[in-house]
Amino acid sequence: MSRRLSVTLLTAPALIVLLGVFVIPMLLMLLLSFQDAQQAFSLENYALFFQDTFYLEILWRTIRVSLWTVLATLLLGYPVAMFMAQATGKMRGIVTMCILAPHLISVVIRNFGWVVVLGEKGWINETLIALGMIETPLRLLYNELGVVIGLTDSFIAYMVLALATSLYSIDPSLNKAASILGASRARTFFSVTLPLSLPGIVAGTTLVFSLSMSAFVTPALMGGTSVKLIPVLAYEQIMSTLNWPLGAALAFLLLGSTIVLVSLYTKLIENKRYKEVFAS
Repeated sequence: MSRRLSVTLLTAPALIVLLGVFVIPMLLMLLLSFQDAQQAFSLENYALFFQDTFYLEILWRTIRVSLWTVLATLLLGYPVAMFMAQATGKMRGIVTMCILAPHLISVVIRNFGWVVVLGEKGWINETLIALGMIETPLRLLYNELGVVIGLTDSFIAYMVLALATSLYSIDPSLNKAASILGASRARTFFSVTLPLSLPGIVAGTTLVFSLSMSAFVTPALMGGTSVKLIPVLAYEQIMSTLNWPLGAALAFLLLGSTIVLVSLYTKLIENKRYKEVFAS
């Protein structure tokens, strides 16, 4: 049996499943997005999106929330990744388990936990009021801040693991050489560690941004009716108003926007100052 035939037979079951549960349904949804109420071919669903500022505003809000989530996970996750890179093997395992353990719990339960923490009667507001720091509860839920907090909690593990993987590959002797040459810790970080960890930063930010753009549960629970994002709007169009063509169009517009933004971002980073880092 030839090698090519063996590879084909081994991959055929997975390809069949992928074709049946992903590719064909996606193609059917794509065709559905080009239908009008009479099931005739039409571009009205896509035209409506670009003509109505309501949908464009929601798209921009989705992008804005995703960018804030990327920034929050990067700032919070980088120190953790650096600690993992400098720790012993046993400590790395402990930290990794601590990072992954919350994901053993359903995202719905974790979001409801944040509702208890961040609500008007949550312990944050109750503590601040008891200390006399505020008089009225802060609005930490059902706004963009609440959604960003929930998304950061959901996706920070992806950022940490991507950064840690990149930091593991940095030769420790480079930092020692920079120190011998008189560089301070800050200079060493910005001149050596940060540039060499750029592939991990790009991988983590791309992954978190893509997941945040398509997130549904967290925006629905922690954003409420006041923070509409494209995934929530697409769900409402399909399940509530039964407008499947418009919902399908919104889903594919979201997919296209994510692909375009991620492609532009990676091309911009890899073609500029740190191009050599990605070539190594």
